[in-house]
Amino acid sequence: MTVSHRYLYEYILHDLTKKMVFIGGPRQIGKTTLALTAIGAKDKSCPAYLNWDFLQDRKRMRQGDLPFDQQCIILDEIHKFKSWRGLVKGLFDKTFPGNNYMVTGSARLDFYRHGGDSLQGRYHYYRLHPLSMNEVSKNPTSIDLDKLMKFGGFPEPFFSEDERFLRRWQNEYYERVLEDDLRDLERISDVGKLGMLIDELPKKVGNILSVKSLREDLEVAHATAERWIQVLERIYVCFRVAPFAAPRIRAVKKEQKLFLWDWSHVPDEGSRFENLVASQLLKYCDFQQDVEGLKTELKFLRDTDKREVDFVVIQKGKPLFGVEVKTGEKSLSSAIPYFAARTTIPKFYQVHRGTMERKYPESRAEILPFAKFCRDLKMP
Repeated sequence: MTVSHRYLYEYILHDLTKKMVFIGGPRQIGKTTLALTAIGAKDKSCPAYLNWDFLQDRKRMRQGDLPFDQQCIILDEIHKFKSWRGLVKGLFDKTFPGNNYMVTGSARLDFYRHGGDSLQGRYHYYRLHPLSMNEVSKNPTSIDLDKLMKFGGFPEPFFSEDERFLRRWQNEYYERVLEDDLRDLERISDVGKLGMLIDELPKKVGNILSVKSLREDLEVAHATAERWIQVLERIYVCFRVAPFAAPRIRAVKKEQKLFLWDWSHVPDEGSRFENLVASQLLKYCDFQQDVEGLKTELKFLRDTDKREVDFVVIQKGKPLFGVEVKTGEKSLSSAIPYFAARTTIPKFYQVHRGTMERKYPESRAEILPFAKFCRDLKMP
């Protein structure tokens, strides 16, 4: 099983005729492969590809000794260089349109600006997400969902379909994150405790994240625990979902739910499914913003009496739809009609791993399989 082109491929090709393209996302999510494919290269031996982690390429990038005979040059992991934006700005201003550039990195390139965005107006930024239902199949089914649940959405373990390979890949993944990403990007005095935090996160998925509890477990200051979570968000280890503050309900306002970019690490199957759905919805939101230019956010809805709908997608400040996640085929969650009567959310979906479909017009709600939800809403 293969995916011919990632979901951002055609949009990147279009943008390269006008501006630079930046591609951010977790390590090993397929950023380099996508960039190489976009310029018609077969592998990293292509002369247009330079990697900051490779010493000889690093020297060339710092000296501006680039392969200017190549129409598009890929600068991989260059965000680890403190003055990378000034360097790229100078290259682009001097050589475009004769040369264009793709910048790829395993961290939030919009965060590592080091003193402002000197490149404003010169690039489009894409966030590359894990494989999802519509990306692995034109007509996704429960079989595709089961495979994504088991192997996650990172291309290498997903396409291996090998449980032994998956276990070894999982064991090595966060070691590489700590060694290769944090070392060059952040000043962390106690990497050992940060590793302990990473080990704890899969157990927290889908729940309200208590930084106070993490602080106590790790025996660090509250500010330190919060900063470490922010660092892990910047390098695409985890993400948090904030609450949706609907005016007619006593909604929680400060609590946040935690999820991982790689849901295959989550041991509990119900939490793993919720994480997979969260990842699909975040992918949808980032696609709407990165491709369509529509500010789209992922939230959750919960009141002080603990009634909850797992997710709400907000676009341009207004709710588009809510999503409740259930592992099995169950009756409509009582929270949905309650919030339907008190919010302006136009549609609620309750998704599950089974086959049951049912509509509830009085609550603007529908129960349906997650595969059908992805097909119907044309999720990326």
